[in-house]
Formats: sequence, C-alpha cells, structure tokens
Amino acid sequence: MARSEFTIRAARVWLDGRWQLAHLDIVDGVIAGIGAGAGRGRRRRVVTVPEDAVLLPGLVDSHVHVNEPGRTEWEGFESATLAAAAGGVTTIVDMPLNSIPPTTTPAALAVKRTRAAAAAHIDVGFWGGAVPENLGTLAALHEAGVFGFKCFLSPSGVDEFGHLDRAQLGEAMAEIAALDSRLIVHAEDPALLGAEDGLGRDYESFLRSRPAESEASAIDAVIDAARRTGGRAHILHLSDGAALPAIAAAKASGVRLTVETCPHYLTLIAEEIPDGASEFKCCPPIRGEANRDLLWAGVLDGTIDAIVSDHSPSTVQLKRHGDGHFGLAWGGISGLQVGLSAVWTEARRRGVPLEHLIPLFTTGPAAVAGLEGAGVIAEGAPAHLTVFGVDDAHTVDAQALLHRNPVSAYHGRRLVGRIRRTWLRGRAVFDLSEGGAGAAPQYRKPPSGRLLAARSAPRPVGVRA
Repeated sequence: MARSEFTIRAARVWLDGRWQLAHLDIVDGVIAGIGAGAGRGRRRRVVTVPEDAVLLPGLVDSHVHVNEPGRTEWEGFESATLAAAAGGVTTIVDMPLNSIPPTTTPAALAVKRTRAAAAAHIDVGFWGGAVPENLGTLAALHEAGVFGFKCFLSPSGVDEFGHLDRAQLGEAMAEIAALDSRLIVHAEDPALLGAEDGLGRDYESFLRSRPAESEASAIDAVIDAARRTGGRAHILHLSDGAALPAIAAAKASGVRLTVETCPHYLTLIAEEIPDGASEFKCCPPIRGEANRDLLWAGVLDGTIDAIVSDHSPSTVQLKRHGDGHFGLAWGGISGLQVGLSAVWTEARRRGVPLEHLIPLFTTGPAAVAGLEGAGVIAEGAPAHLTVFGVDDAHTVDAQALLHRNPVSAYHGRRLVGRIRRTWLRGRAVFDLSEGGAGAAPQYRKPPSGRLLAARSAPRPVGVRA
C-alpha cells in the first residue's frame, strides 16, 4: 500500500490547551510531527486551514444511542456516524439501549460489533448495560471490552431494559467497583415522577411531571452508593442546575464522580417551547431559563466534566405520535451533528470563549469513558482532526441533517459556527465543500471507522486496519 503523507497548516491549532500557529505532518493516518509556524511541507501535499477557522482535535461523544440492531429504522451505525463526522466527532461510545437486544450480554455486544464494523465511518466504543437480570454477571461484559455500565433508576421507556431500585443500585456499584469499571446513571427518582399517560399538548404539564426534585433525589442516591463502595459513578445528561452544589461537594470530598450535560440543556429553555412541539421532549426535560444559567455556571466553574449529545432518535412517527401529545411522543433529542455549533452560539452570546468549551467536547468525554489519549492533537496520536469555522452562520434544516430521521429540536434555529471538514486517521470523512450538508459525498466513501475496546483503548480492535 502506498505511503500516505500530507501536511496541515493552521494559524490556530488547539495544542496543549492553547491556540498555536503550527503545522502537522500526517503520515499513514498518524500525526508524525508537529512544528511551530506554518512549515514548508516539502514533498508533501499541503492543506491550509483558512484564517477564519480553527483546527481542533476530533470531538468525542460518549453518549450516543445508535439503536442498531433491532430499531435500525430509528438510527443505525452508518447514518449516526455520518452525522457525527459532520459534527466534528471522530469517536462515539454507543449506549446499550435502544437496540434489540440491548447490550447486557457478551453475545449482544458481539452482534453490535459486527454491525458497526461493516458500517461505521468513525471510531465506535460500547457501553454495557446494568439491569436487574444481569447483576452478578457483569464481569463477562467487562472482559469483553465495554467501557462501563449504564443503568436507569426510573423506567427507561423500553421494556427490554429494566431499571434498578435503590438496593440494586448498591449491588451494581459494588460489583462494578470490584472490576474498577464505572457506572453511568440516568438519575431520576421514579417516586417523584408524575404519570405521563394523562398529559396532553401542554409543555408545562410535561415539565411538572418530571420535577427537578426527582433528579436531585436520584443523584443523592448515586453519590451515597459511590461513597460507600469507592466505585466510579457518572451522572448522565444533567438538566437540574440546582443539583450542581451537591455534585461539587461530593467531588471535593473524594467521591469518584463525574457529570455531563447536553447542548439542548445549555441552549434551549422551557419558556420558548410551544405546546405540542414534541420534538423538544426529552427525559430529564429541558427546564427554564434560570436553570440554564445555573448549568452554565457549572460549565464555567469546572463542575461539569463533559458536554455530550445524548443523541436519542426515533422515527418521525414516534416522535410526533399523538399529534404533539407529550405523554405519547418518544422522548429524545437528535443533536449529534449540531452540538458544538449550538453551544458555541450560546457561549458567544454569554461572552464565553471557545477555548473554554473545547475540553468539554474532547478530553472531558474521553475521560468519562476512559478513552486514554483521545480528543487531543499530539505526536503519535491518530490524525483525528476537524476544522471549525467559528463565524459561519447557518440555519438548521432537519431535512439536510445526516441522521436517519428528519426531525430535530434545532430545526429553524440560526447558529454560528460550523464544521467544515473532519479527518479520521488522516482520511477526510466529511467535507462541507463536497455538496454542502447533503449526504451524497459521504455515502460515496467506504466506512473507515474502527471498534474500540476498553482494555486496549484507544487502540482499535476489529477487522479494519
């Protein structure tokens, strides 16, 4: 095979936590050298990043529901990884639901890997699931290479993935602590949730059915279990900003705890959600403007460790089931492609610099999943890179997004900042100049993603070199 060599030059490269004028020499998919200044690029093809854009490490999204197999009509590895690449993401970690079977056994994990190996355009790792039926047997999934275990403390919304009660939460934490793995938790207390079947098109009623107190109560239970067992715990998709002081205090006391939030909680607010707009339904819910301010405070003070999509798609029919009835519609936001753009738009409005956000989209999610060495630009690292046009204004069109079903809470929103190009191991997997936001340029390229396993992360396993 012919040796592949080229050089990328950029006036603003994210290196060692700051912007630098630099050139990267890419050889056979690896960053072989990093030089100060623009560099000469002798005997190599040269790609110059325009001065109105920045060169970032490929983003990491540790919270993605791909849904394949079993619900591939909702999403799939091909469509999800194409959308991710268009959003600057070069590594995702797939959630153990809503696929059928869920990733709660090594056999189910093997099925997922087979599907992903044939279709993934970026690198993919996998979370396992902790459900009542597999407690006591999690070591087998751990040895098979999952990055940790997800559980729900309230009903998940799908029958095949049951939730843990408080006693089972303690059992799971103890078992996972013994493996030195991590438990990632959908933290809502079912005792404090209202019934959804009586809801209608009124968003305020839906919001009241999932109060902040439910999150706070469940988070307290997770903190207590992690403190008692010494295990590592992670709070998924935090929507309740008022819970941040308890999280910060637990961290300060030595509890092995991390927390993420999502672009939709940092950019959207309940006051602006129309009745019947079920594309905004997610659990826990999008809350009010004052709550959003609290979440931004957690971003700025470092309490929040990562910003991830919680890409949770469904068919258009399920998302709009009941003609905007919030009790009947599927709950989940499809935001895999627009996360950085959405958050950067709000950050600019608040005067927050881009450099404050970058770790939350790269090394933060990588650390949550235990992906050592991911989300950085460094010599010897895979050439996972993305070009971000910081001032590029655009309006989101759900029909043009690359995930499978054309429905999005961001449809019609005017955003600033856009991914222009993404490389995976030095190979362009997304290029905005090749047909804009259309999918055709992507589908002409064969998949080149690799499968990642926790015990060898970020070294890939699987069939593709």
